[in-house]
Amino acid sequence: MSRRGENIYKRKDGRWEGRIRLNNNSKGKSAYKSVYGKTYKSVKEKLILMRTDNITTDIPSSRNVRVLFEEWFSSVKLKVKPSTYSNYRMKAEKHILTEFGDMRYEQIDVNMVHRFIEKKLSCGLSEKYVSDIMIVFRSMARYMNRVYGMKNIIGEATMPRISKKEITVLNETQQMVLHRYLTENMNSTSICILLSFYTGIRIGEVCCLTWNDIDLDKNIIKINKTVQRMQDIDLLSTKIITGPPKSESSKRTIPLSPFLAEILAKHRKSPNTYVLSGNESITEPRTLQRRFKTVLKNVGLPDIHYHSLRHMFATNCIKKGFDVRTLSEILGHSSVETTLNRYVHSSMSRKIECMNMITPAV
Repeated sequence: MSRRGENIYKRKDGRWEGRIRLNNNSKGKSAYKSVYGKTYKSVKEKLILMRTDNITTDIPSSRNVRVLFEEWFSSVKLKVKPSTYSNYRMKAEKHILTEFGDMRYEQIDVNMVHRFIEKKLSCGLSEKYVSDIMIVFRSMARYMNRVYGMKNIIGEATMPRISKKEITVLNETQQMVLHRYLTENMNSTSICILLSFYTGIRIGEVCCLTWNDIDLDKNIIKINKTVQRMQDIDLLSTKIITGPPKSESSKRTIPLSPFLAEILAKHRKSPNTYVLSGNESITEPRTLQRRFKTVLKNVGLPDIHYHSLRHMFATNCIKKGFDVRTLSEILGHSSVETTLNRYVHSSMSRKIECMNMITPAV
């Protein structure tokens, strides 16, 4: 039922719809535009914006894709983290708008979208990266469908199939070599690598870690921020920013094992000092990644990514009998499925061990 004095009502599908009257069309009849939302309040806010902002009362099809993206950017900027917004903007400017920016939205068809995907894949971009580009495009298309009722062409396109990339991790012998080197060559870099190795914290989290975040009386680490280098809004440079972790579940408290607490106690510094830099200036993740590669080279180990330490931690925890729920919370995952599907790896030796448990049915 429509609320008195407002052209807003609840639909049979559970959504709210609001209508606003536009100027008369070419036949002299009144023209209306509808907006949709999950709540009465969200629809009312959209109608207020449409009444006060002339750009939203234009017919969308008269504007090109670049202008429509700017409108979507203004909407999404209020909902996501600055790093996410910057990522969306970079992908749109670098890939989508160079191809479709000057076109009107309704000129785009599914075949054009498929050709765009094939073009990006042929340029050497990975299936995952191209899929991420299309997620940005699809989000804008959904906005157009939700606000203006325009057909979501992007939603009809077939997204690139993503091949699961095998994560390279060190075997048990190689892990022992790495541990020995780090403990025998102790410095701020070694401490941070050991922290990721034995707690699974991400590279951005460990770079942002201060001694104030480590409580050696309770033997815990508090993870409440991260650092990353991101594209600046002007798209001409990058900058280092600190902010909340990847997700709400990434804000967590991790107990320290006794041997790790002992190492930290021996090298503790003033509370406001960053563990990695040794002073009050932050060190960015790619610097730690370079240092980690140098460590691997020094001991003759395979060239793996820093994030592999997180995968090794998860796998080792499962081997030692951790229940998945506990491990998931230590890693800062929102679901145990993420922990099992992405971060737990079975070595060939473990597979052989498990298969040897099978005996004939007698």
